[in-house]
Amino acid sequence: MNNSHPEEFILLGFSDRPWLELSLFAILLITYPMAMVGNIAIILVSRLDAHLHSPMYFFLTNLSFLDMCYTTSIVPQMLFNLGSARKTISYLGCVAQLYFFHIMGGTECLILAIMSFDRYVAICKPLHYTLIMNPRVCILLVSTVWLNGITYAVSEATATLQLPLCGLNKLDHLVCEIPVLIKAACGEKAANELTLSVVCIFMLAVPLCLILASYACIGLAVFKIKSSEGRRKAFGTCSSHLIVVFLFYGPAISMYLQPPSSISRDQPKFMALFYGVVTPALNPFIYTLRNKDVKGALVNLVKGIFTSK
Repeated sequence: MNNSHPEEFILLGFSDRPWLELSLFAILLITYPMAMVGNIAIILVSRLDAHLHSPMYFFLTNLSFLDMCYTTSIVPQMLFNLGSARKTISYLGCVAQLYFFHIMGGTECLILAIMSFDRYVAICKPLHYTLIMNPRVCILLVSTVWLNGITYAVSEATATLQLPLCGLNKLDHLVCEIPVLIKAACGEKAANELTLSVVCIFMLAVPLCLILASYACIGLAVFKIKSSEGRRKAFGTCSSHLIVVFLFYGPAISMYLQPPSSISRDQPKFMALFYGVVTPALNPFIYTLRNKDVKGALVNLVKGIFTSK
């Protein structure tokens, strides 16, 4: 059994607490459509409204697409398991979920760093903004981010899947996630834990440091702006992104920058729900409620739909 994999995994989740499963099922049934509709709306207005054809909204479109894929990679399976007595996922389904979930998560870590760099250039180097953040550079940055996210997920997930499970097919989680699979494996896994920690330092800690450095420079530049309207506008464009950063990075760091063996039983479940479900659902509202341009574009889009009808 050491060299074979099970035909399916049993995802225990919250099976010992049926009342919690029912509550989560109802919450997911509401938040998942909200996340999909919200992110689709962001993508549509960013592409259809000429006023939003800028690097900031190009990166926001990529973030919304990532959020849609990210939450879709886990929520349908969660709903199926929470709503039925059969709480299983096939081995191939688990592998697919493992790759997609971590590709999207790793790419989102980096796209948030790119968005902070875009805000840094816009506020600290306004005269050179169009020169630095030209369409070619934006496409190159996004392509690099996606390539790095895919490289991270494929290498780390493949290494995790090589670990022997010794016939064990029960995962105390809601989804197939790298730290949980490492924790469930038998035999020597210290090398995998170390590799995961090192890789996650580059995927989480380094981008977060770049984000914080960008906003430190932005803060200094904003305080030098003499007009209160200018300061308010600068803070307005940055505050939404900062909220999203903390919503995503907080749970991810608490999950991935500690050895899997030291993770408590329910921590992975709640963290996966937070950065895989709550954050993608909240992101569109954070960006629309705090951004007059996006709100105006949404109103125009809705008016256009009803006018055409």
